[in-house]
Amino acid sequence: METPETTPPEPPQEFISSRARRRRAMRRAYFPANEEERAALFDHLARRAFPSYELFIFALVAGAIMGLGYFLDSQSLLIFGVLVAPLLTPWIGMSLGIIAGAGRLFLQTLLALFVSALLIIMGGILAGYATRIFPQPRTFNEAFLHSRLWVPDFFVLAIGAILITLSFVRSEQRPYLPSALVAYELFLPLCAAGFGLGSGIEGLALPGFLVFLVHFAWATLFCILTLFFLRFYPLTFSGISLTGTVLLALLAWLTISTGALQWIRIQAGLATPEPAPASQTTATLPLVPTLTPTSTPQPATAVIGVPSSTASSTPSPRPTATLSPSRTPTFTITAEPTPIIAVIRAAEGGGANIREKPGGVVLLTLSNGSTVTVIPNDIQEVNNIVWVHVFAVVNGERVEGWVLQSLLVTATPVPNWQPSATPPRTSTP
Repeated sequence: METPETTPPEPPQEFISSRARRRRAMRRAYFPANEEERAALFDHLARRAFPSYELFIFALVAGAIMGLGYFLDSQSLLIFGVLVAPLLTPWIGMSLGIIAGAGRLFLQTLLALFVSALLIIMGGILAGYATRIFPQPRTFNEAFLHSRLWVPDFFVLAIGAILITLSFVRSEQRPYLPSALVAYELFLPLCAAGFGLGSGIEGLALPGFLVFLVHFAWATLFCILTLFFLRFYPLTFSGISLTGTVLLALLAWLTISTGALQWIRIQAGLATPEPAPASQTTATLPLVPTLTPTSTPQPATAVIGVPSSTASSTPSPRPTATLSPSRTPTFTITAEPTPIIAVIRAAEGGGANIREKPGGVVLLTLSNGSTVTVIPNDIQEVNNIVWVHVFAVVNGERVEGWVLQSLLVTATPVPNWQPSATPPRTSTP
């Protein structure tokens, strides 16, 4: 009698670790597999991301603090303003609306972000206008710093966008720290743009707006990619079309605004790099007077008389000997204007900016103790602030621009009027 084959017993349940069970449970909770659970999770996240009045109140307070930080050129106030900034959950709601094709959610969150951005700009405008009422000799280094694109900012912004998206989806707690990272990269350039509008300082308003738009596109791109990783995919036609359009627009704007498109064209051989402008060497003022030896020929004629034996005789012609002229060196001192050497002494910021023109674009930042040469008789006064025309030589390159007079300590050197060499003298017969 044959016995039926028996299947090997399954391993007991206790061999499955508790950590693996928790991990599978979390996957089922946060990454729903069916449509109903995914729709329920989407509705829950949309309600959490919907903007409230706190967004506008905190945006108004943060904009005022950031504007004061730019007015006082204080980094600590800027960081305090970032910490007061509103929680950027509506920005995640905007990304969710793009993926789901929910046009109403997308427009509502986008409009809320636009209003909060206007409140941030308003704080910068008021602070910038205060510089016209209370003009102070400040360099505004922080405003120029945050209105420029920097490579480390892209790295920080990408990390912040990923963390805030993961924390928002996988936890019911509010992601304050990742939101502060994103707010630092979005609101500081925006407030700097408003500060440039209010103060009228060139090189702040338009660059600040461009930096904000680039950072906003970069963060939104990583937010959408993180939602893809969390299995939030566009399933409807509206979601697919809206997501595709937004992604193409973001990639196009980033490649054009950051110069990546031009770099790709150069690497592919479709374009040639622009030649670097040749630096023109400009003669500087000498520190000592110039001694110019000149040779002035002075002819000397000697008359030699020959005695005659007969007084009545016709005088014979007297020979004359003409000596070759001797060279008598003379020194002509050409007086050159004495250059004024100044030293950077800034009470705040640790240095001074060399600008293209008074209040213009920053060309170079020099630390305290650096020396510059003041160009004589070229001083301008703008908004009760005196600007001095200077130049400095950095790494062999001459940089010429304008700096605040209050940041300079002058020390004019005394020229050496002694000749550098004494030529040999020749006697004149």
